[in-house]
Amino acid sequence: MGWQGSPDFSSVRWGQAVVSVVLPVHNEQPNLGPLFEEIASALGGVSYEVIAVDDGSTDGSDAELGRLKDRFSALRVITLERRSGQSAAIAVGFDAARGDVVVTLDADGQNDPADIMPLLRVLQEQPSLAAAVGYRSRRADSWWKRTQSRVANAVRNWITRDGMRDTGCALKVVRRSALVRIPRFDGLHRFIPALLQAQGGRVAQMPVAHRPRRAGRSKYGMWDRALRGLVDALAVLWYRRRALRYVIKEDTG
Repeated sequence: MGWQGSPDFSSVRWGQAVVSVVLPVHNEQPNLGPLFEEIASALGGVSYEVIAVDDGSTDGSDAELGRLKDRFSALRVITLERRSGQSAAIAVGFDAARGDVVVTLDADGQNDPADIMPLLRVLQEQPSLAAAVGYRSRRADSWWKRTQSRVANAVRNWITRDGMRDTGCALKVVRRSALVRIPRFDGLHRFIPALLQAQGGRVAQMPVAHRPRRAGRSKYGMWDRALRGLVDALAVLWYRRRALRYVIKEDTG
């Protein structure tokens, strides 16, 4: 199974976005303005939309997104009534996306939007790919956080066998036709490549930049990720073994 067809990222499709950037937001008010400036600069030659999903922010992020809508016509804002988690915010963004290709990145500014276009080109040049995902070649984090990630990636790889170097990197570019096939659950955002592979999709990896936070602090700690990540990885292993795989034979009669 594969996903055929390669969107023309340089053309406008009668006002319909070709690229949908999904941005989960929780308490990132000071980071939003600079990030949107960078997205607009990086995707200036592309027809795109940004779907910002405010996940119950309490720091004024919702009001800031409202102000940014006046400056960025490509911005669409979806507000969740209460905090539902990063996976829920991403799933909501997936469902709202209008583009042929969906891009995910974090709202904290640690992903560089300049890396979006190289990932899009990889997807464009290889029509059989379901996704192209980034891995952080040089982490702008403390040694302790880097150690956590190395351990988490090693355990997840050992269980899921997806071969991903850095599933914690939020920057991913995925064909929307592939996303509609994968299941939704809490923890989804950590396993998108493995879920795509379970449906027969191929996933490419390439190094991307990683930057220090401009403002605020990380929403995650070690212990709120470790046990949950292990349980999720076992669930994904089960899914990979039990996922339905079939190809409909064309009627030539």
